[in-house]
Amino acid sequence: MIKQQLARFNRLDLLTHATPLEKLDRLSSWLGRDVYVKRDDLTPLAMGGNKLRKLEYLAADALAQGADTLITAGAIQSNHVRQTAALAAKLGLGCVALLENPIGTDDSNYLGNGNRLLLDLFDAKVELVDNLDNADQQLLALAERLRSNGKKPYQVPIGGSNALGALGYVRAGLELAEQIKDTGLEFAAVVLASGSAGTHSGLALALSEVLPGLPVIGVTVSRSDEDQRPKVQGLAERTAELLGVSVPASFKVELWDEYFAPRYGEPNAGTLAAVKLLASQEALLLDPVYTGKAMAGLLDGIGRQRFNDGPIIFLHTGGAPALFAYATAF
Repeated sequence: MIKQQLARFNRLDLLTHATPLEKLDRLSSWLGRDVYVKRDDLTPLAMGGNKLRKLEYLAADALAQGADTLITAGAIQSNHVRQTAALAAKLGLGCVALLENPIGTDDSNYLGNGNRLLLDLFDAKVELVDNLDNADQQLLALAERLRSNGKKPYQVPIGGSNALGALGYVRAGLELAEQIKDTGLEFAAVVLASGSAGTHSGLALALSEVLPGLPVIGVTVSRSDEDQRPKVQGLAERTAELLGVSVPASFKVELWDEYFAPRYGEPNAGTLAAVKLLASQEALLLDPVYTGKAMAGLLDGIGRQRFNDGPIIFLHTGGAPALFAYATAF
């Protein structure tokens, strides 16, 4: 039902092939447990990442509305802002981004390298703000200011995470389900970083219909279970409503919130160890904000026997450019 309904929505045809599902052979041997990775770090725009799947739908809507500028917001090292700016450049649109410094650092690498450097290369216009505590209102004010100057802005939410953007990960969930079936294996779980919730909600919504026995575990990167749960649940419900379907009875929000400390954007020892391990074992680059924390959760979950029997899938959502912004952490 979800697949048929999804076909009604327009998207830009930017991701024309499924991203690979690969076994991490050396890591699996090291752990004594088979781990696979869904390589959404290999999406084909601006060094890859999960946001392109959301932007395929959001940018299609922007073009349909006649927009000439994409506006969005995030941290100085936001992967989402980087991919939004890149897509705007590719489509010949302007891009204006509100950026905050969530960790209050004056490290020159964080302030000017990594994703922030790429924003300049994509010719995005950046406005620094003290915080994004009222991001929706701040973006509305920016949009009004741009309209007064003759622009036609389109507001892309933080992380691309609204119901329309989450369709990108509904589609990804259907894609992953086909790849899982092709392996002939019974997987124990899918593990991913859970932040703005669009990736988590969309993926879990699709998989709950087509593979209802497969747990989808979100490792939070910025919030407690108590704060993150309503974001994931609410966005899944809004996405189902947009699709015109009911949330499947098997849908369940599963969150692990032990790994995000001390706060969003600041890696801890487990994060850095996970990044180093995956680089040394598999030449696979994680980032210190999202995938490093999610992989730390996966590794700890194996150690604590939190998974059922079977191989585990890790959704790699990208973010490697941020490594250069956190050089001093390593």
